[in-house]
Formats: sequence, C-alpha cells, structure tokens
Amino acid sequence: MAPSLALTNFILFFIGAVLLYQYSNTFRYYFRVCFLIGWMLGMSLLVLPVVALQGRNVANMRVLRFVMLPLKYILGIRISVQDAMNLNLEGPYVMVANHQSNVDYLGLIQILPGRSTLIVTKDIFYMLTVAVVCWLSGFIIIDNKVADTTRAMTAVAETMIRDNLRIWVFPEGTKNYYTTMLPFQHGAFYLAVKAQVPIIPVVMSSYRPFFNKKIQKFIPGQVTIRVLPPMKTEGLVSADVPELTDRVREAMLSSFHEISEGTREHE
Repeated sequence: MAPSLALTNFILFFIGAVLLYQYSNTFRYYFRVCFLIGWMLGMSLLVLPVVALQGRNVANMRVLRFVMLPLKYILGIRISVQDAMNLNLEGPYVMVANHQSNVDYLGLIQILPGRSTLIVTKDIFYMLTVAVVCWLSGFIIIDNKVADTTRAMTAVAETMIRDNLRIWVFPEGTKNYYTTMLPFQHGAFYLAVKAQVPIIPVVMSSYRPFFNKKIQKFIPGQVTIRVLPPMKTEGLVSADVPELTDRVREAMLSSFHEISEGTREHE
C-alpha cells in the first residue's frame, strides 16, 4: 500500500509541476533560473576530475565549452552572431561585453576564441565547484572591493602577455537588468593600455523580450551578439583610459540599441 501511495503522490506532484510550468510565469521563471544554475553546478561537479588532471590550464576552457553548449538548446535560447571575424586576431587582446544575467555565459561560450579566459570577482566562490573548475580553467579572480585595481590589472597584463591570453571582461562590474548599460569601470581598459593590446567590444542584445527579472519572465528567446571592430591601444597611456572607456561604451551602447529592437531604453 505504501509504495502505491508514494507512486500516486509522485505522479500528482509531477502533473502539478507540469501544469504550474505551463500556466504560471513565476513558477516557470524560477524553475528555469534554478535549472540554469543547477546545470552549471552539476556539470562542474562532473568535469572536476577531468580538468583537475591538467591542473590550472586555460585549455580546460574546451571542457567547459563542451558541457555548456547543450544548455542553449535545452532552454530554447537561439543565438545569432554578427561579425565574428573581428575575433580572428593573432595574439592577446581584451574583450569587453555588457552583462545582463547568467544567460550571458551561453553566448560567451559559443564565441569565445582559443586561449581565452575571464576576469571574474571573488563572488564566484559562492558557486562552490563552479569556482574550482573556473580557477582550474585559468579564470582570473579579483577582489572588486580592493580600491587599487591598477596594481591588480598590471599583474594581469603581465600574465596576459606571458601566456598569450585573450581576456573577457564585463566592464559594468555587475549584472545589469535594464535596457541600457551601466557606467563602465576602468579596469579592463587600463589592462588593455598597460598590455598595449586591442580591445574588442562584444554586444549582446537586450534579453527583455524573453528574460525579465522584475516581472519574473523567462521563456525561450533570441539573442543577437555583435562583435565590433578592434580598437587599438598602441601609444595610449594611463591618462587616456577615461576617454577610451567612454568611447568604447558609446560604441557599444549605440550597437546595443540597434540590435535590441522593441525594448525600452529606460525602466
């Protein structure tokens, strides 16, 4: 009798969950957000022994790419990329992108070139096994509460040149759920100037048509990624960083609105 009751309860629970997913925006939002995070946690636990065998090595990014690529199909996120050839540069460079949510990583992993890694904050340690796998994949982890970012970026620049790395940075510094861009922090641009390497802006269209935290909406949708032409930094010095930052942000913001049709600029 007890097994039959348990089976009945499970079936009722399953049917209830399916109905809630179908008819409740709130349930569907939290289910898909939790699934995204759960996938990252589960896959990191699965691949941890594999990446640990190579030690801390940017080549482990290929493993992350392999386990993350299927997620866009599961969640129904269609990604189109414009001007990807702008990433076909020899040698190190800095990529800067707008940051909207964890959905960013689905687009990032699709276009990330070889010898690439990310700069992330120490908040990633809350993700446990994800943090370990990211560190083993060469992620550069910084403390965003430290006032002297110049010294930190100088060390990153030296590593970047020595190891021939391409570095991905979210210059807004935090996730931005609005249909515009937050002011850019200067760290990524100081890094590029210090290393005298190009900056490649990467713009992801607004997620508002399918992802909206405010109204708890998360459904299948379309993302457009546009890779802008490289911006040279040869000959620039630290004093040029603020102007460079503003120039890159203006170019990215203009492109963001072009590829984000149907979204409002302010919320």
